[in-house]
Amino acid sequence: MTTTETPVVVLDGGLSNALGDRGHDLSDDLWTARLLRDAPAEIAAAHRAYFAAGAHVATTASYQASFSGFERAGMSHAEAADLIRRSVMIARDVRDEVADSQIDGPALLVAASVGPYGAVLADGSEYRGRYGLSRAALRDFHAPRMELLVGAGPDLLALETIPDLDEVGVLVELAEEFEVPAWLSCTVAGDLLRDGRPAREAFAMAHERTGIVAVGVNCCAPGDVLAAVRSAVDASGKPAIAYPNSGEVWDGAARRWTGEPGFETVLARAWVDAGARFVGGCCRIGPGAIAGIAAELRG
Repeated sequence: MTTTETPVVVLDGGLSNALGDRGHDLSDDLWTARLLRDAPAEIAAAHRAYFAAGAHVATTASYQASFSGFERAGMSHAEAADLIRRSVMIARDVRDEVADSQIDGPALLVAASVGPYGAVLADGSEYRGRYGLSRAALRDFHAPRMELLVGAGPDLLALETIPDLDEVGVLVELAEEFEVPAWLSCTVAGDLLRDGRPAREAFAMAHERTGIVAVGVNCCAPGDVLAAVRSAVDASGKPAIAYPNSGEVWDGAARRWTGEPGFETVLARAWVDAGARFVGGCCRIGPGAIAGIAAELRG
């Protein structure tokens, strides 16, 4: 068993790799969001696979979903709004289906993914930050889609892969205004955000935000997680969240992952001992690894 009396929530893994393993080409700018229009049943199947592996959370296919992105792909504003809402509805339907089949077990949740502005640029900007936008412009981008996501009824928001301190400030303010629980998860390199500023400053922004339920990191190297978890707990006073990628590196120009994976499920135990209460995986981490994390935290 884990060393804490507080139950650990097992998150899902990467949606893109789960869909890629099912034969889908995600090389266009919409990435997984394209399948909200073209193959919603495949997104549902990926959610089922993660629940079957032991995940307690389905993270929606809205990470790269935006009005501007869908409209560039030829969709109307109304069609874009429908697809953003659909991401939550798909996950909710699967969650309810799985929960109805369980005799006993932990509560299953739907987390509506709110990815960074850089994700919509589809050029790797989420691993650089500092987009050159004002806080007002970032707010104008995020607020309308967050409103749609919240209106579709998720259990919480996943403010995830946030690389930029200004964007962190905008998102935690919006989450509190919408009065929905949220986790804040930044992407880091060592102890810095991808924009080069201290990650601790981002974690501290959640300290007085009562709606932020966990603070930490995702889509970073597994080796960066433990120190980040300790820093997040100390700076925010909240439980930590940890879901790194495989350790490979995204090449935005070539649109592919490079390097060698370095993810081991045994690492999850140390993260929990350091204060993580939400643990899973991000890009290149599939159902098999999530099953391993769930087993590690039970053993």
